[in-house]
Amino acid sequence: MNEVKRPKKPLIYYYMIVMVIMLLINLIAVPWFAEKQIREVSYGTFMTMTEEGDIGQVDVQSNQILFTNKEGNQIYKTGLMYDPNLTQRLHDAGITNFGSEIVEQTSPILTFLVSWILPIVIFVGLGQFLSKKLMDKAGGGAGAMSFNMGKSSAKVYVKSSDGISFADVEGVDEAEESLAEIVDYLHNTEKYAQIGATMPKGVLLVGPPGTGKTMLAKAVAGEADVPFFSISGSEFVEMFVGMGASKVRDLFKQAKEKAPCIVFIDEIDAIGQKRSAGAMGGNDEREQTLNQLLTEMDGFEGNSGVMILAATNRPDALDPALTRPGRFDRRVSVELPDLKGREAILKVHAKKVRIADDVDFNRIARMASGASGAELANIVNEAALRAVRDGRGFATQADLEESIEVVIAGYQKKNSILTDQEKKTPPRCRKSPSSPEPPALWATPCRWRRGTTT
Repeated sequence: MNEVKRPKKPLIYYYMIVMVIMLLINLIAVPWFAEKQIREVSYGTFMTMTEEGDIGQVDVQSNQILFTNKEGNQIYKTGLMYDPNLTQRLHDAGITNFGSEIVEQTSPILTFLVSWILPIVIFVGLGQFLSKKLMDKAGGGAGAMSFNMGKSSAKVYVKSSDGISFADVEGVDEAEESLAEIVDYLHNTEKYAQIGATMPKGVLLVGPPGTGKTMLAKAVAGEADVPFFSISGSEFVEMFVGMGASKVRDLFKQAKEKAPCIVFIDEIDAIGQKRSAGAMGGNDEREQTLNQLLTEMDGFEGNSGVMILAATNRPDALDPALTRPGRFDRRVSVELPDLKGREAILKVHAKKVRIADDVDFNRIARMASGASGAELANIVNEAALRAVRDGRGFATQADLEESIEVVIAGYQKKNSILTDQEKKTPPRCRKSPSSPEPPALWATPCRWRRGTTT
C-alpha cells in the first residue's frame, strides 16, 4: 500500500519556477528568434540599395534603421548615422513608404503593472482555479485529504417505470408485508399521525445468503416516492482513521437535507460488529465508524425523517447498541422459501426466459427443497443455457430437473460412470504408503487387512 506524502515545498515555490522560465523565454528566447530573421548590413549597402531603388519600406528608429527589399521578403537593419539628406534621397529614389517611430511618454507605474503584476496575477489565479478543480474532482473539499476520502459514495435512486417492485418479489410474504407498511407510511403520513404513530427509525433485514434481502431493498426503492440512498458497509472502511466516520456524517447530512428518505446499508456487519472492550490491536477505524453511525441513528440531535434499512446474514455478530430499539425498531426475518414460495419464485424468473407450456413448476419446487431464491433463479438460467446447448428455442421440464442437480451438486462427470461389468466385479487391493506390503497376487479379490499377512 503506497503511503500518501505531503508535498515538501509549498505551491508558491513551483509558481515561482514557472514564472522564471516564462520570463527567460520572453526576454531571451523570443528576441533571439526574432533577431535571427533580420539581416544586418552596412550603411553603405543601405545607400546603394536606395540609389538602385531596391528598397520597399524604411523605418527610422532611435538607434537603427530597419528596411526591406522591394519584394518585402527580407528585413535588413543598419546603424543610424548623421545624414541630413536621407529624407530627400529616399524621396528622389521613389520610396514613399518611409517614416520614423513616434515616441510617447508612458507612465512607469502603468508599464510596471502591465508588464509584471498583471501576468503574475493571471498566472496565479489560473493556477488556483485549476488546483481547486482538481481537488474537487478528487474529492478533496474542505477537511478531506484526497482520493474521495471523507465523502459519501452512496447512490441515490429515484422511482422508475422499469424498476423492481413488490410484485417481482415472491416467497417472503411476511417481510414484504412489513416493508410495504413502511412504504405506506411514507405515502400516507397523516393516517398514522392521527393516532400518534411514528415511523420506525430502522429496519434490519436478517436471513441466510440468497434469500432476497437486497432485492427487497430494491423493491422498496421502486415503490417509495422518497429519495433512496444505497451504500455497502464495506464502503465506509478506509485506510486512514476517521475517514469512515466522515463518510457517515456526510451520508446523513445529505439524507437530512432530503428528508423524509430511506438509507439502505447492505452488509452492515462490515462496520457493525461487536466492539472489543480494551482488546489489544482493535480496529480503531471500524469502531470510530460504528460510533459515528450510532450517534447519527439515535444521538443527541436525532435523525428526524431518515429511516435506516440494513441487511445482514450475521445478526449475531452485530453490536447490541446497534440492534436495540431506537436504532433498529423492527427486525424482519427473511427465511428460505417454503414449497409455495419456491413455486412462485420459479414462475417469476420463468417470465424472463422462454419455457415450454407443459412445465410443472410444483414438481420442480418439490425437487428443489431447501433452495434459496438466488439458487432458484440460477436453476431457471441453467435450464435456459442447457436448452441453447441442445439447439432448442425454449427450456423444457427435463432442462429444469437437470439444472437442479447442476446447481446443487455440479455438472455431471460423464467419464466416471461405471459399466455393468465394473459394478459386478469386486474391488481390488490398492497399495497404501502407510501399510505393510500386501500380497503379490493383485489380480485376485483383496482379502488382506492391515497388520496381517497371508
